[in-house]
Amino acid sequence: MLPLISPRSWRKHLLLMGTALGAATLSILFAIGADASIEIHRKLISDYAWIAIFIAPAGFAAMAWLSMRFFPGTEGSGIPQTIAASLSDAPEIRRQFLSLRIAISKIFLTLGGLIVGASIGREGPSVQIGASMMHTLTKFRRFGYIGTSRDLIAAGAGAGIAAAFNTPLAGIMFAIEEMCRYRTFRANGATLVSVILAGLTSLAILGNYNYFGRTAAGQTLGWPDGLWPTLAAGILGGFLGGGFARLLIASSRGLPGNVGKIARQRPIVFAALCGLGTAILGLMCGGSTYGTGYAETRAALEGNTQLPFYFMLAKMAVIWLAFAARIPGGIFAPSLAVGAGMGAIIAMILPGIPDGDQAAILVLGMGAFLAAMTQSPITAFVIVMEMTANHQMLLPLMAAAVIAHGISKSVCRVPLYYALAMPTLYRAERKQQTQENASGTDTQSI
Repeated sequence: MLPLISPRSWRKHLLLMGTALGAATLSILFAIGADASIEIHRKLISDYAWIAIFIAPAGFAAMAWLSMRFFPGTEGSGIPQTIAASLSDAPEIRRQFLSLRIAISKIFLTLGGLIVGASIGREGPSVQIGASMMHTLTKFRRFGYIGTSRDLIAAGAGAGIAAAFNTPLAGIMFAIEEMCRYRTFRANGATLVSVILAGLTSLAILGNYNYFGRTAAGQTLGWPDGLWPTLAAGILGGFLGGGFARLLIASSRGLPGNVGKIARQRPIVFAALCGLGTAILGLMCGGSTYGTGYAETRAALEGNTQLPFYFMLAKMAVIWLAFAARIPGGIFAPSLAVGAGMGAIIAMILPGIPDGDQAAILVLGMGAFLAAMTQSPITAFVIVMEMTANHQMLLPLMAAAVIAHGISKSVCRVPLYYALAMPTLYRAERKQQTQENASGTDTQSI
């Protein structure tokens, strides 16, 4: 009689589950480390705020140098690299973006950036970490077919999001909407198992928490009072998010004038200057622009404070500085803080907004800005809903995200992460071709 499940099948499934648990655990440890790094920076500047003038430039320069010199493939968010790896058919190119070495170094470099006050997040690095872990399964084909390389990369990306923010539904939506934007998503076991195990691991280690806390009871927008805030968030978010994405894409292709010359010829010096700009803005804003923006956004959502009117623009500026410096770190979570700042402005401008509804408008701003910047509206409203535990805001969030997405497509025609991924992939292909040509030349000379 044949066994119900063969030993080969058992080994295959255990390998998949073990790798998914490893990816989730690594992402969660990264989250704990990120919170500790932000706290270290807070303590560094709590007594002597001016010290940021020294540690930010030095830290930015160090992170940029380490990334370029010793850990290529770790620069920036990590989402464009993951997408580039999923688009390539060459294992050699995928290894330039996804490996255990890159995952570990990405963690430490991002933590270093947070310690010195860079406005970066851990969501993009978590995507690259999860994808790197799951991509290692391609080395174990002898245990049986688990999934294609593309499916494993998408599964790891979704698991990284799910584990890092305790948002399993958003992890699945990210895998579908962002990682499989231009190809058909197949709901395979690898993706579902990875995301489910990531969510369970996050629940076991961190508990049933919400990233941005819980908005107060009753924080929602009814009909018809919620129509104007929803429209305002969708329209303003669409133009601002689309415009910001376009700025980031243009900046990735090169800066104009003398600034661009310094960035190309002396990237470490340019990174230090970006760090100096981050420190100056942080001092001008009382320290509110450092880091992810998580603490400021959470306090505003829970009604403990109000975001100042300048917060949105200042936060956009420091995100751009970290992006232009090409230090490791994501822009996802800091962009949610920008959206909250936009929501605060909407709440100030629109007449007759009760104090009890202001947090709901902040939630709308977060969803709309993120949907416009990434052009992934479903992921945007799902992740904001899960992060704030406000399911009553589902319909207004959906409406604001869809409006913002539509407007963003007219402002920025190519989605941000894909626009960043394609040049990354081309550079990797040229690098691989150069290495192959050099190897062929050496062989002929011998």
